[in-house]
Amino acid sequence: MSARLSASSPPRWPRLLLLWLLLLGAAPGPRRSSAFYLPGLAPVNFCEEEKKSEECKAEIQLFVNRLDSVESVLPYEYTAFDFCQSSEGKRPSENLGQVLFGERIEPSPYKFTFNKDETCKLVCTKTYHTEKAEDKQKLEFLKKSMLLNYQHHWIVDNMPVTWCYDVEDNKKFCNPGFPIGCYITDKGRAKDACVINLEFNERDTFYIFNHVDIKIFYHVVETGSMGARLVAAKLEPKSYRHNNVDKPDCSTPPPMDISNKATGEIKIAYTYSVSFKEEKLIRWASRWDYILESMPHTHIQWFSIMNSLVIVLFLSGMVAMIMLRTLHKDIARYNQMDSTEDAQEEFGWKLVHGDIFRPPRKGMLLSVFLGSGTQILIMTFVTLFFACLGFLSPANRGALMTCAVVLWVLLGTPAGYVAARFYKSFGGEKWKTNVLLTSFLCPGIVFADFFLMNLILWGEGSSAAIPFGTLVAILALWFCISVPLTFIGAYFGFKKNAIEHPVRTNQIPRQIPEQSFYTKSLPGIIMGGILPFGCIFIQLFFILNSIWSHQMYYMFGFLFLVFIILVITCSEATILLCYFHLCAEDYHWQWRSFLTSGFTAVYFLIYAIHYFFSKLQITGTASTILYFGYTMIMVLIFFLFTGTIGFFACFWFVTKIYSVVKVD
Repeated sequence: MSARLSASSPPRWPRLLLLWLLLLGAAPGPRRSSAFYLPGLAPVNFCEEEKKSEECKAEIQLFVNRLDSVESVLPYEYTAFDFCQSSEGKRPSENLGQVLFGERIEPSPYKFTFNKDETCKLVCTKTYHTEKAEDKQKLEFLKKSMLLNYQHHWIVDNMPVTWCYDVEDNKKFCNPGFPIGCYITDKGRAKDACVINLEFNERDTFYIFNHVDIKIFYHVVETGSMGARLVAAKLEPKSYRHNNVDKPDCSTPPPMDISNKATGEIKIAYTYSVSFKEEKLIRWASRWDYILESMPHTHIQWFSIMNSLVIVLFLSGMVAMIMLRTLHKDIARYNQMDSTEDAQEEFGWKLVHGDIFRPPRKGMLLSVFLGSGTQILIMTFVTLFFACLGFLSPANRGALMTCAVVLWVLLGTPAGYVAARFYKSFGGEKWKTNVLLTSFLCPGIVFADFFLMNLILWGEGSSAAIPFGTLVAILALWFCISVPLTFIGAYFGFKKNAIEHPVRTNQIPRQIPEQSFYTKSLPGIIMGGILPFGCIFIQLFFILNSIWSHQMYYMFGFLFLVFIILVITCSEATILLCYFHLCAEDYHWQWRSFLTSGFTAVYFLIYAIHYFFSKLQITGTASTILYFGYTMIMVLIFFLFTGTIGFFACFWFVTKIYSVVKVD
């Protein structure tokens, strides 16, 4: 019930590019629709009943979304609960991203007329007989949901209906959801929302929020004749016991309490009051601002994020300077060795020029990982770029996931091309096996994990369970589009000549001398992931919050900036360690470069485990399995993504330094 907010603002950026990226990320997505309207996000005009027309609606429809909880990973559809149901109304079409995230938007029986206030209007009455097994089951499910603090998510004019309440430091937090009810323990402790009312004091008792006071704010369009646009919808949940259900009274009724040991007949009447208020200061284009500005921990971490980025940039600059100066001296010294006597005194990384491009062990697997990693890398870049432009804002539900899946499917060609190109350069000849593994290995592991998680969701009856038809559609996208595109990319990759290396490879492998502790592979790999993880772990906190704590994430411009920093940091950390290993005459750089930056994913996994135990309140075996099952998918994707960055950086570095040094 409390959140710590800070009024601190981010420091000014010295460069225009960073300022532009920051403004893109910090501004709420819907704001950018003031310049142009995205499909499905155009404003809707509302008028009074007597002035309604085709361009100006009078009826305001309230939609309901799935119900979720921070104590459970299992969301449920609105219809899974015994609430008031709508007898009419068309269900909005859902995109692929919404289905994958388990969103289920449905019409509700709550309907309003613009600028027409209603007081204590009855929606429906639900009666439960505890002797009947069906009624008892419904009531028990309702109690369990209140115990786990499940939350309603209502939508008006594509805007979340928010519950705003005061928190610490005289701040107001606007939650895009409100609880079903709350519970007073048998020891008299008020759980969750029960702290808002002192009348909630009966022990071992549930209090259901069966009444809502809704206030809708609107802004009159400048022309006047176009009517008004809704800019905010806020509610206050309340618990009322209506003695006369036919004529409900919302003045001073006692709360609607349900004892945990209650028997006999239990009646719950659901009511609402609605009022309208003109808001002259808020425009339609900035109507999401009040929600996004009140999100917890959005501003409090700005200064620390900036500091970590400055440190990472400083360290990256240091690494680049050291590498350039040291390499410049090495190359100059090697190129001055003209005599045979000097050549015999070669030392450092030039000694391994005859083995540096020797094919690695398990070259098939490495090339497959590189193909899949390239696919994920390009997909991430393009998705974040579109998100920066505002196409994937919170108002456009499910767009982010839809964009990512479609891009992944369409990027099969570069995956096949990269895998084939490197496999051929490694001397591989089993091109059929290579293209099949590129098409099915990594996507197959992800799909198998996803399918197992889906089976658990099906068993629990959760709305997050992907329908069978959607699973077939995903498989069709994979087999009918992604796989053929991968084959096309592999065809062109194998058709091209193998990558030409600047130095020849000796027939007999050179013996690698005994390595010190710091130049052995494992310590280098473990150290290599620390710096890249250091530049993302704070953003990781926000991302995990948006996934598991159901908070909105909208700072895509800033995330894009962190993405660029991550690419630079992975590249430079891998190059630096690669240089140290080459100086120690260890030429096995291919797998080591992939695993060095890929080890960032292991730190990601450790952080996710820490986040689960320290930040989340998730209970139940199914929810725990789901959390770690989905986390493993994210870790695998991140491993391929960062590992590919490290390999490409090291490949470029090795090719560059051996192409400028004289080799007899």
